[in-house]
Amino acid sequence: MVFEPPPIELEPLEPPSPDPNRHPIRVVVTDDLDRSRLTVAFRLILSIPLWIWLFIWSIGAFFAAIVNWFLTLIKGRSPLSLHDFFAAYVRFSTHLHAYIFLAADPYPGFSGKPGYPVDVEVDPPAPQHRLKTFFRGILVIPAATLAGTLVGTPGGGGSSNSGYDDQSSSSWEYGITLASGFFALSVLAWFVCLVRARAPHGMRDLFAYGLRYAAQTWGYFFLLTDRYPNADPAEPVADLPEVPRPVRLNVEDDLRRSRLTVFFRGLLYLVHLFWLVLWGFAAVLALIVSWFATLATGRTPSALHRFLAAYVQYVVHVSAYASIVANPFPGFVGAPGTYPVEVEIDGPERQHRLKTLFRLFLAIPAFLISATLNWALFLVAIFGWFVGLFLGRMPLGLRNLGAYAIRYGAETNAYFFLLTDVYPYSGPWEFAAPRPAPPPPELEPEPEPAFT
Repeated sequence: MVFEPPPIELEPLEPPSPDPNRHPIRVVVTDDLDRSRLTVAFRLILSIPLWIWLFIWSIGAFFAAIVNWFLTLIKGRSPLSLHDFFAAYVRFSTHLHAYIFLAADPYPGFSGKPGYPVDVEVDPPAPQHRLKTFFRGILVIPAATLAGTLVGTPGGGGSSNSGYDDQSSSSWEYGITLASGFFALSVLAWFVCLVRARAPHGMRDLFAYGLRYAAQTWGYFFLLTDRYPNADPAEPVADLPEVPRPVRLNVEDDLRRSRLTVFFRGLLYLVHLFWLVLWGFAAVLALIVSWFATLATGRTPSALHRFLAAYVQYVVHVSAYASIVANPFPGFVGAPGTYPVEVEIDGPERQHRLKTLFRLFLAIPAFLISATLNWALFLVAIFGWFVGLFLGRMPLGLRNLGAYAIRYGAETNAYFFLLTDVYPYSGPWEFAAPRPAPPPPELEPEPEPAFT
């Protein structure tokens, strides 16, 4: 007699619960950084048909946005057909801007279908808060301002009794790019791609971050979701730089803000501004001496390195304080390890004399990138002031965006002041997940012993 165990009844697996931190609109990057010199050279001309199609599509989006606003107010959810229409519109706009900013290489399709190297994922329609829907055109303004600083400048106008289509003209922001910070940076990327046939790694990740924030902004505006855009540069995940960084960001801020010091932050900053100007004059004189010494010896003298590193650190402390990225009143000496948002700067190192000779000219592109990020930092300070004043906290996304801009500015200053000859890295790598360790090599199995 053979014993047969009773059958085991397996309970059906429940679907995993959705991640509450997962934004309904995401950008996925599969770009390999390779660029065709021929298409790069004629990128603006090749994009003309795409801009014409975006213009025509934007007219339809203008009227569809009004209809969608009323229907979402009534039903509490965007209709599936309009949801798919706006998802394709946002996706196509992102593809076009990734193409024109050299964040991707293939020519985009005209349908806004998924599959582009810098692509947008949009979740299906979900219930939306009717009060948020009613005031969506007003609520989107801060996010649209930040997105416009990076990707494009809002244009157009109009008014309506609905209170919604007055802001529908902001959909033209995707079509007006010349005034954006990214357009200036794409000119730099254009030269690099022509020479190397590859896109700069850090700039590609910077563009991807800005396009993700813009996609979430216009997805929020077009009622694809009522989840507010997230300014945190942690998504999409940026690749870690291949070269070790001599200037590294260190953030130990707890996001809490004192309403009293936030209210008077501008006046309190004036004290540091006066000292910052005086120290700046001394730093320029020290830079001149350090330039000659580094040309002669190939290394910045230790005393000058400590003096200039303290100045760069002090600029970081003051910038974090003025922009509400950190809360405590900073000291006046730029001492490391004394502030919640600061940078670690390595000691003197060997430097290339030719790079030292032309350091001023070589630093110009980095200063242009830093200027774009400083505009974003300025908006972080404004929005952070209002939020910190009312809530006593700084939003995590704004804090991280501000810290990222400050880090790049510190890297630029460190490069300019001859603290290092490693070029600043524009990608937000500090917020990337650590790279997984490579798998161990497979060992060949030992031969089994032969028994006789």
